[in-house]
Amino acid sequence: MNNSKHSDIEIELLLFGKWRYDRSGEKITIEFKDDMTYEQTTIQTLIFSKPKELIIGNKFIGVWYVSNKQLYLNIKNVPKSIFNLEIPLAFKVPLADMVASLGSVFMPEKYEVMRINSSKFLIMDKEQTIIGTKIK
Repeated sequence: MNNSKHSDIEIELLLFGKWRYDRSGEKITIEFKDDMTYEQTTIQTLIFSKPKELIIGNKFIGVWYVSNKQLYLNIKNVPKSIFNLEIPLAFKVPLADMVASLGSVFMPEKYEVMRINSSKFLIMDKEQTIIGTKIK
């Protein structure tokens, strides 16, 4: 399961599909699609974090790639955010999508892929190690 034997393309191929992992106070399901987009659903498990979920939503859509054994996630859409305003009989103002997309350009989520195989991964962000399991 050590990633030292995997190239970036091999890591991408192993990531295709749906994964489940937990972070501090969150349960996350993410699906890496072969068109290099992803869809992530995040459920806050701490009562104090629920307002965050209500404001920004729990679904994130974006693009992903692997470079130098680093997984990069760039958010493009936050479809369930209350800041994506829709004015009846007029138009939709995707304010949350614009902010998330712009912020993601300058600071994408970045994870170091420590180990990966067809059923588990071990990745690390700045603060913690994350163990994920592939959902069949």
